[in-house]
Amino acid sequence: MRRALDGLYALSAGLAALALLGIFLVMAGGVAVRALGHEIPAADDVVAYLCVATTFFALGHAFRRAELIRVGMLIENLSPGARRVQEIVALSFTGAAVAYITWWTLQDALFSLEIEEVAQGLVAFPLWVPKMAMPIGSGILLVAILDDLVAVLAGRKTSYIEAAEARAARGEYSAER
Repeated sequence: MRRALDGLYALSAGLAALALLGIFLVMAGGVAVRALGHEIPAADDVVAYLCVATTFFALGHAFRRAELIRVGMLIENLSPGARRVQEIVALSFTGAAVAYITWWTLQDALFSLEIEEVAQGLVAFPLWVPKMAMPIGSGILLVAILDDLVAVLAGRKTSYIEAAEARAARGEYSAER
């Protein structure tokens, strides 16, 4: 199960990287084509959708690597038992919020599919396709949050604590403060 989950997080990070590469290629292509006196139709729209995809696909992987902003000043000063309770509460509330986001972004994408909504720009492509990045990415973040919630309930360290400790062991403190 651990390998499957880690594979899911890596796949999601790979999709974020591909979306970022797509942004670069569209923008670089736009510059090159503009030098020839032409434009790429809907380039701005494509870049905007790829920005959303990059952000949402990166969430789960970033969470697992302790790369998302976390305010740990209160939690870090608690006793181990109180810290465990606080982690459970924080992960539970965060999981509920992300589940809510996942649900409603999925409903929005499915509604776009149902009504056959298309982009209003120069190229009329179906909007449900770029919209699916939001529920997929937030769904993977939800899995990562639940993964860490299970770890805390089982008495293990969370992935973000392990990642922070690994950085500290390597002498990398820039991300911590």
